[in-house]
Amino acid sequence: MPEEGVDESKRSTLRRFAAIGAASPLARFQSDERSDSDAPDAIAGYVAATPGAHFSKLRDDLQLGTGETQHHLRRLVREGVVESRKDGDYRRYFPADRFSEFEQVALGYLRRETPRGMLVALLRDPALTASGLADRLDVSTPTVSKYASELETAGLLSRTDGYAVESPETIMLLLVRYADSFDSDAAALAAEADTLLSYDA
Repeated sequence: MPEEGVDESKRSTLRRFAAIGAASPLARFQSDERSDSDAPDAIAGYVAATPGAHFSKLRDDLQLGTGETQHHLRRLVREGVVESRKDGDYRRYFPADRFSEFEQVALGYLRRETPRGMLVALLRDPALTASGLADRLDVSTPTVSKYASELETAGLLSRTDGYAVESPETIMLLLVRYADSFDSDAAALAAEADTLLSYDA
């Protein structure tokens, strides 16, 4: 009985994301050789709804096997539906030709809890210091400094005069557009987005 529940949950998840994938404007590039599985469309739909997700999260969220996920991702990449980008130890996946390099890098960091928390906090309160961010996120100051350095190298943060988010409108747009795929803090920020960014005017 538990196995049937897991199977039904998997089918439901695959169907939900397959509907998104089938409706994708890139679906027309898929080959005519279709399998009975919803997995290819589900992967395409998942990547469209959760751009920047890494392989393991995609596989686990869709409840697919490693080999099955690899097989369908290779096919989707080959057919120009999905593209990937190496990000440290991860490989992150995006709908093909949808995002600039900066946006792909930004989404990669937004998929990480602490860097995302830092960017969300700074968009909400640009005057936050390293210690303020550490308190807000309940992490150590060295942790904030470590990620601040990474974000600066990636072009997402300036440390010239305190901390300042680079291209805040773009970061905010990504957070708003994909709010449901992030955490509650990102969703709350999205809800108040129209009241923010005035400091960048």
